[in-house]
Amino acid sequence: MENLEHFTLARFKQLLEQQDAQTVQHYISQNFVVARHANASKFQTIFGHEPVVMDEMRILIVVQGQARPVINLIERHFQAPELVYLGPNGLVQFHEVSSDAQGIGLSISNEFLSLVLGTDIPKAFDGHLRDFHFRLQPDELQLLDRLHLLICESVRLATPNLPATMRLIAAFLWLVDGLWSSREDEERTALSREQRLFADFMQLVAQHAAHEHHISYYASQLCLSPRYMSSIINKVSGKPAKQWIDEAIIARIMVALRHTDKPVAQIADEMNFANTSFFTKYFKRLSGMTPLQFRNSFSG
Repeated sequence: MENLEHFTLARFKQLLEQQDAQTVQHYISQNFVVARHANASKFQTIFGHEPVVMDEMRILIVVQGQARPVINLIERHFQAPELVYLGPNGLVQFHEVSSDAQGIGLSISNEFLSLVLGTDIPKAFDGHLRDFHFRLQPDELQLLDRLHLLICESVRLATPNLPATMRLIAAFLWLVDGLWSSREDEERTALSREQRLFADFMQLVAQHAAHEHHISYYASQLCLSPRYMSSIINKVSGKPAKQWIDEAIIARIMVALRHTDKPVAQIADEMNFANTSFFTKYFKRLSGMTPLQFRNSFSG
């Protein structure tokens, strides 16, 4: 997805600067973003229902309102107060966002994350998670908000102190990790083995669907037979495993067709299809249009 139109930090800055400067407080560098009181509905206005690739890891705390985005192909419902984490290169579609939805957020590039944390990486951010979310208790929200405010204030000093800011960011990340860890232990205890298998399957699909199209690959990664894995996925989610894989593949193809000028043959090759003819037939069967018809539907 390297050449797709990504929701970069520079794009984030552009959107925030379009909002009310009296309300929104933000600081944006090439390495990280810290923002308070951002209106989430503005992002839906800009992107509509198109899937957007988020380059950097992002932590959003919904402090007001609610939203129903699709994150890495799974529809979610977030309602204040709730913390949301999205790992690097996550795929997001802004579906329903209430007009009063507001949040505080932190986005960090991989390079800056390494500088902030060094070799001591919290488990929540070691790369094995694509996303997570959880509700916040009032005292947890208050503590996170205070620490976030300190980060904002540290970067807006007349003479900013980068080492101090980095340590505040590290403290914020370790606090999030601690809150996630306590809930993760409870959640994994509550989940059945079948539900955990589905969660692991969806994580694999989000990471590998662009190149791995067959059920056998995912079954082998989970040390299961394709038939048994498929039956479990269908039982837990109500959809066959192949349908989840196909939906992930189609979403990525649509992003490439919509947001790049790559030839169809190049997209087919990058998506690991045997040839352009098979790619075209596959896309038409699942979307009802040929790749060119889909791309041309956005022209003008």
